[in-house]
Amino acid sequence: MSRRRAHIAMVGVPAVSHVLPSLEIIRELVARGHRVTYANDPAVSDLITSTGAELVPCTSVLPVADNNWPDDPIAAMSLFLDDAVQALPQLRAAYDDDPADLYLYDIGAYAARALAEAQERPILQLSPTFVAWKDYDRDVAANLWQLPGADAYRAKFARWLAGSGASTTDVDAFSGRPARALALISRALQPHADQVDHETVTFVGPCYELGGGAEGWRRPGEAANVLLISLGSAFTRQPEFYRQCLAAFGDLPGWHVVLQIGRHTDESELGDIPANVEVHSWVPQRAILEQADAFVTHAGMGGCGEGLLAGVPMIAVPQAAEQFLNADRLVELGVARRIDTQDATADALRTALSELVSDPEVARRSARLRADALAEGGTTRAADLIERLLT
Repeated sequence: MSRRRAHIAMVGVPAVSHVLPSLEIIRELVARGHRVTYANDPAVSDLITSTGAELVPCTSVLPVADNNWPDDPIAAMSLFLDDAVQALPQLRAAYDDDPADLYLYDIGAYAARALAEAQERPILQLSPTFVAWKDYDRDVAANLWQLPGADAYRAKFARWLAGSGASTTDVDAFSGRPARALALISRALQPHADQVDHETVTFVGPCYELGGGAEGWRRPGEAANVLLISLGSAFTRQPEFYRQCLAAFGDLPGWHVVLQIGRHTDESELGDIPANVEVHSWVPQRAILEQADAFVTHAGMGGCGEGLLAGVPMIAVPQAAEQFLNADRLVELGVARRIDTQDATADALRTALSELVSDPEVARRSARLRADALAEGGTTRAADLIERLLT
């Protein structure tokens, strides 16, 4: 394994759920003495520079500031293509005269692959979610390409690829089949894991700080049990759901509740806050989960991974995108109940919690999945594999 000092460039998009999963890998590469540059929108500069990486400003047109994402999947995919079209000239200006020895890139940063292929430099995708499997095109993509607007989207993508300098000109291969990838999720969460090409994809599990992660929150001494409730960073405008949670778990004997409501809901909308509940717009989620006994989650891939790594049972309340698949997968694994938002009454939530925490089989499965997630290697293994590409 090479430990020569190299220039490693990460290219990302400014959605927090896409930045956080790989952040500790970046920190570790910096700690190992590499020069790490990170191209992303200045809106997430604080997250990036805290790792010691050098921010390369690359403005984005993705609607992350107001979370105004379209419901139509083709329209959402088009936003990422438009972002790549305008990002590529910015990346060229930054890296044509200062090329990286290795490029890392997020699944949404298409321009990074075009740049690396044009420069004939090695590139590695860091995927914060599940990856394509053998029959993915038939199982998923084929349905997408039948939607209105899909033909125009694919034609636009093909035109951009043809002029981008990329050596991969097939839209499906370019956008969905990376030459090499690290999947920053537990293999247990991957659909059809037995169909994944393990020659190109390596599951390293969730990648968190090497020093532990319990800093930032302390379990109250009087709390017999701790419940964390969080819908992540994006789909948090759910005051009625939070009120149902307060009705379900407020003053529940023996339980201390941490409720994260995000920046789109005001605490004043919740009414009276029970004495056993603390409400925050943002919390150190993993630190709390390491001390928690249960987790109400939107089933984003990051939350699912953190829940498995902490070995806690989960109530999955999916909000959008792949979260519905993730919720079903957690149920299949035997560590969760799925309750859709419209069905998330106080009674349903309280019943689900009682059933989960009283079931010894759920506890056994949670412990096994935690051990499996830890064994995947996380941050250290990811950094080791990245360094191997430098040899």
